This record gives sequence, C-alpha cells and structure tokens, in this order.
Amino acid sequence: MSQRHRSQDVAPPPKVELRAHAHNERHRINSELQSVAAQVSAGYEPDEVHEPGRAWVPEHRHDAEKAKKSASPRPMRHWKMKDWKRRSSVRKAKAQAFRLAAEQA
Repeated sequence: MSQRHRSQDVAPPPKVELRAHAHNERHRINSELQSVAAQVSAGYEPDEVHEPGRAWVPEHRHDAEKAKKSASPRPMRHWKMKDWKRRSSVRKAKAQAFRLAAEQA
C-alpha cells in the first residue's frame, strides 16, 4: 500500500537530502538570529534589525486543491444527533400505544 498512491511521474527526493536541506536551513536561521541578538545588544533598535525568516520549506504531501474538493458537507449522521435515542424511545412508546388500542378495540 505504501507505493499505491504515489505518482510515477515525479519521484520524491531522497530523505537524506531533505534532512540535510532542513538542517542547513535551521542552521542558517539560528546563525542569523545570533547576529540579530548581537546587533540588538550592541545598541541597535529591535525595529531596525532584519529578522530572518524561512527561505526554504519542504514540499508538503497534502494537496490543498484536493482537500477543497473533498470538503463537501456530508449527510447528517443520525447517531451523532443529540436526540436520536430519544426519538427511538418515542417510536417504541407510540407503537405500544397502538398495540394497546388494538387490544381494547
């Protein structure tokens, strides 16, 4: 099942390369944050210093377009309704009342 839903057109990059890229990105951000902290402690205003952001984000497996299509509302599930047991007990009571009425007639 692990290979069933994978597209044969595009092969994902090896995990080692992805992990290395993510490690390099974390290292870059941490070193830039250290330089920001040094500049702020040297006397710069925090608003004047450039704060680093993520330049690389790994490719997500979740397809947003596919999720939008499949997010259609489902039909109501009766067992999730608050009063579904109460409705069945009302039906039982009504059936019993009909049985009693049939016996008396």
